[in-house]
Amino acid sequence: MRRPLLFLAVVMTMATSVFPLTRAAAGTTNDITWTPCAENPAAECGTLTVPIDWRTPGGPTVDLAVARRKATDPAARTGSLIVNPGGPGESGVDFVLRRTAFFSEELTRRFDLIGFDPRGVARSNPVVCSADVVQQAPADPFMKSQADFDLWLDYSRRLRADCRARTGPLFDHVDTASVVNDVDALRAAVGDTRLAFYGLSYGTLIGQLYAERFPGRVRALALDSNVDHSLGTAAFLGTGAATAQDSFDEFVTWCERESSCALHGQDVRAFWSSLLERAGRGQVHYPGDPSFVLTTLELIRLPFSAAYGSYWQQLAELMAAIDSGATPRSALPETFTLRREHLREGLVANPLQIVCEDFHLPIRGYPEFAAHLRRMKRLAPDMLVSPLTYSFTMACLAEPAPVPNPQHRLRVSGTPVLLLANSLHDPSTGYAWASNVARQIGREARLLTYEGGGHSVYYRSACARDAIDRYLIAGTLPTDGARCPAVENAGDFVS
Repeated sequence: MRRPLLFLAVVMTMATSVFPLTRAAAGTTNDITWTPCAENPAAECGTLTVPIDWRTPGGPTVDLAVARRKATDPAARTGSLIVNPGGPGESGVDFVLRRTAFFSEELTRRFDLIGFDPRGVARSNPVVCSADVVQQAPADPFMKSQADFDLWLDYSRRLRADCRARTGPLFDHVDTASVVNDVDALRAAVGDTRLAFYGLSYGTLIGQLYAERFPGRVRALALDSNVDHSLGTAAFLGTGAATAQDSFDEFVTWCERESSCALHGQDVRAFWSSLLERAGRGQVHYPGDPSFVLTTLELIRLPFSAAYGSYWQQLAELMAAIDSGATPRSALPETFTLRREHLREGLVANPLQIVCEDFHLPIRGYPEFAAHLRRMKRLAPDMLVSPLTYSFTMACLAEPAPVPNPQHRLRVSGTPVLLLANSLHDPSTGYAWASNVARQIGREARLLTYEGGGHSVYYRSACARDAIDRYLIAGTLPTDGARCPAVENAGDFVS
């Protein structure tokens, strides 16, 4: 969940080859041979071989790509910090290679930073699908009849069958419970007795399930912007919609307060409602590209995306430009700009299969779908849906039950206290999710609240960063109920 995604706009063009599968002896463990990374020789790269199916460790295996950036002060080295930047579908290898300024100097002084591409992602046998089949998606995900529902269900089945055939045996084993076993193997391979882990967004699910599965092997788990894995379809869609609406409310409040808002002095909600109506009639296009007609869901994605870094001024200018046809005055951050994916011939990645193996989200026909839509509209009168949870649910429409890693309430016992952190106005992994996860874990959880908006907490303020650093380095927890004040213009991810 690190980046805002639309259904099937999540797929990114990948190489048309997948990693070869091998077979290893049952019960064996392997070391990682580290060599300078081709993309950045300052870091080291390697592979970790793990079973495709952990229930049959002697069966076929897959090689997971890993990267390491050594602690800058070997004399002060504490150990390894395994990181996962979420997605699902984000590359932990890229995170270690490219986001060199994300963590503090003190943290990088003391820890080897270890990133990995989870199974089914990037360099680790990605889930791939035919670009031609992907492009056959029905145009409007807001279905209006049983015929529309049947069309989407048929498309979802065809896409799933295509992806499964092209990906190979790993396709049925990309669930996060399997990734948890991979992480434990990685912990052992880098020589750590206990796990120190920083998980962001969807990566928090890895940490939560690791604590549940391997409580005695936990050193410190910092879980930033938490996913709630206990939710059924209605709760998943409803909490997502309410969270997206909360961020839109924050934008409206800002625009009413700040004279720099391009819509200041107007009725922002009425202005937005007019844009939504026009988008529903196919009368809205992205500024500067008349051929790019914005669907309702694509339009909703814009404020949702802007909320990742509280880019309210740019959002207001973009909304005004969409209305008038003018060009926005200022450039938009890369994670905010809406770009239509141009798929090349061949294969595209589809990491949403990970969600489909972690969440059973059934919708049994159009009447049930319409009931979900009505409920979400009551919870989110401006946003209507969360582009994230809605897209995830649509992507998994044809996933057969039971899924490999179904939802359940966490059962964590016997670990050190885990540190959870969340923005109060996170548009993607809402604060209600983090609060519920903390309640499920109970006394082994401590929740740190960042009182502002945006997705992810670590880099948004010195308060949040220092609290997480102290926990990871020395196991020092913030006080119960600790809160970090909002910081103006905290922005999005540093690079």
